[in-house]
Amino acid sequence: MRSSVFFYPTLRETPQEAQIASHRLMLRSGMITQVTAGIYTWLPLGLKVLTKIANIVREEQDRAGSLEVLMPTIQPAELWEKSGRYHDYGKEMLRMKDRHEREMLYGPTAEEVITDIFARFIKSYRDLPKRFYNIQWKFRDEIRPRFGVMRGREFLMKDNYSFDLNFEGAKASYQAMLEAYVKTFARMDLTAIPVRAASGAIGGNLSHEFQILAETGESEIFYDVDYENLDVNTLTLDRLQSLYAAADELHDPKNCPVPQERLKTARGIEVGHVFYFGTKYSVPLGAYVMGPDNKQVPVEMGSYGIGISRLVGAIIEAHHNEDGIKWPESVAPFKVGLLNLNVKNQDCTRLCDDLYTKLLQKGVEVLYDDRDMGPGAKFADLDLIGLPWQIIIGPRSVGSGQCELKNRRTGEKIELSLEDALKRV
Repeated sequence: MRSSVFFYPTLRETPQEAQIASHRLMLRSGMITQVTAGIYTWLPLGLKVLTKIANIVREEQDRAGSLEVLMPTIQPAELWEKSGRYHDYGKEMLRMKDRHEREMLYGPTAEEVITDIFARFIKSYRDLPKRFYNIQWKFRDEIRPRFGVMRGREFLMKDNYSFDLNFEGAKASYQAMLEAYVKTFARMDLTAIPVRAASGAIGGNLSHEFQILAETGESEIFYDVDYENLDVNTLTLDRLQSLYAAADELHDPKNCPVPQERLKTARGIEVGHVFYFGTKYSVPLGAYVMGPDNKQVPVEMGSYGIGISRLVGAIIEAHHNEDGIKWPESVAPFKVGLLNLNVKNQDCTRLCDDLYTKLLQKGVEVLYDDRDMGPGAKFADLDLIGLPWQIIIGPRSVGSGQCELKNRRTGEKIELSLEDALKRV
């Protein structure tokens, strides 16, 4: 993509309303723009990152044996009244009436909808287990939306809902999601810590938050140092139960379940939440199956969420410096930023055009800065938007055949031939 035709309206000044790094950098790099409080338009640069994160989540959910569905954003109040949750959400739930005066709502979550689908179509234990996931926009009317996409009112979520015959089956589904989550966050170059959590309005009696470590995290968490090098092949629910430590239980460290020599504290940002809630929804919404003994039994359920739009901000919080974002390659909007230092120099532009074509032929995602502007502004924009690799070509490259390759993550710069630069990226 050529910068001259792309759209990323970068800002030199930090907007006054931006209080944290991710909000500042997403606005300044032209990833998002605010429509109203807590609601944003995702501009092309931001949408590319959002889509890549969603695809990683989707791939790991598929590998874990889950099936994707797409549920509506608008839900009937009737389902929520059946589950007994309609009045629990209070003012966070946006309520409305359709033209026939039927009570409707903008869904903050989708347990009721998916349970109703299950109840209508699945009748036998032979069709279990089943896990359905949904990547959809949701709305919660936060009283004080802030921190950009980290605490907005409209947000993109992945929800997975598991249906099993008994607790042992539900435990296996919970385990499968724990493993999928660790793999998902590792692919985004994030250290994710599962921390015991309250279930809140979702309900249930087994719940963990996934917190990623970031100096600017909103929560203080306590965790076993083993989590920093967590091997998904050794992660079991029993091991998790023995390792976790909830922050609200550690006011007296002597009673902490983790040995003091292994206990660490850090700041964390919640990016995922997993729940087991048994028959909380299956009983009131009629999600029963015929068991092997020919008796009707309510299915055991779990719910597993990942904040996809929130992850964009969380990744930036974990990977940035004073100059801008440092994207992990797996989620970067482009892998390479190609910078032409003098577009008026025909030979320089010819070298850039040629390398740009070769990068595209190799399937490399590249943003080619072919704008007619000073080098300083171009360097600042490339660091701000944080592409993993920068290839800089100027008039000196015409005679030498050399370019500069910069690793945005480490800041390392090396001189090498154009062919070698192509091979490196």
